[in-house]
Amino acid sequence: MNIRIIEMNENFLRFVVEGIDPALANTLRRIILSEVPTMAVDEVVIIENSSILHNEILALRLGLIPLKTDLDSYNLPEDCSCKSEFGCSLCRSTLTLDVQAGDEVRTVYSGDLVPEDPDVAPTSDEIPIVKLAPGQKIRLEAYARLGRGKDHAKWQPVSLCIYRYMPKIEIDEERCNTCGRCVDICPKKVLAEKDGKIKVENLIECTLCGDCVDSCGEEPPAIKVSWDDKTFIFDLESTGALPVKRIVIEALKALNEKFSDFMESLTEVAYEPKKD
Repeated sequence: MNIRIIEMNENFLRFVVEGIDPALANTLRRIILSEVPTMAVDEVVIIENSSILHNEILALRLGLIPLKTDLDSYNLPEDCSCKSEFGCSLCRSTLTLDVQAGDEVRTVYSGDLVPEDPDVAPTSDEIPIVKLAPGQKIRLEAYARLGRGKDHAKWQPVSLCIYRYMPKIEIDEERCNTCGRCVDICPKKVLAEKDGKIKVENLIECTLCGDCVDSCGEEPPAIKVSWDDKTFIFDLESTGALPVKRIVIEALKALNEKFSDFMESLTEVAYEPKKD
């Protein structure tokens, strides 16, 4: 296996993996979506709500607000030593909301939530929650806990997690008449005309749409588009809950744990005494 990082910042990662099959690529994608823990509002106590939204819808909207996550300071509820359904400071963080509209309509944003722990706060202050008519008020307490995407989508650490085959583009230079139609029709500008020849300039952006092949005036086409079924391009975009680098590291840890548990189960079965 060979891995190349193409682009990376705090919230976006693009990398290429060579030497794996689709099953392993999809396993990594599913682990990222379902097994990496993040913080999300899991319980809401409504003290006062005179807005147009029902309590349940208001709580749902709060749950879907991405929260910054400190994996090193909090435990998963099932792993916490408190063993309490109410949680403790090691497995739960509180956010409060106390807003009232004056004489004009007021939009309540995620930035109006006041976190108990600054490290467990909305990733953006500009997520709208509800509009309040003049005089309407909301007071509540929201309790955030670690969870996994396999239990609810609000705990997914990424807003984008996809993989695709690495494209392969072959140009028959002897039959290509350099008409340039394939260059013009490509929306991703994968091809370019240089020195009287058609060259591949941006292979990784190819979506395998085949428009360049269809536009070729030669018969059969002088350009061929296919893919490498052992090489994959991954695109990840974090919700802001965790840096993408930490997301991938935690996903690989979870995958390793699953393989270890599987190996232990096989070992136990192999050495289990046979019954007569």
